[in-house]
Amino acid sequence: MNDKIKDIWYYVIVQNPETPRSEILGYTDEKTKAVFIPAFKSKEIAQQCFMAMPKDVIKEKYEAQAIIAEDLITHARKTGHEVLLLDDRGKVLEKIV
Repeated sequence: MNDKIKDIWYYVIVQNPETPRSEILGYTDEKTKAVFIPAFKSKEIAQQCFMAMPKDVIKEKYEAQAIIAEDLITHARKTGHEVLLLDDRGKVLEKIV
């Protein structure tokens, strides 16, 4: 990874934060079957978009958390996910990996 990526932070949605079951939330696109992790430029954008995302709010706790790009990319590669940068409405702005 290049040095620039080490200085970039994104926000992701974490399911069951601060528990042993904590995990970065990923999705499968119903049409394309692409598996991806939504990432955001700010906590506010993550929270706005999350309100429209499908989720099981009753059973699980969710939280927007910052993650350094290097760790996010490593996690995505390990789990077979793409990382897509989304806006507050869920529109894809960029494919990160």
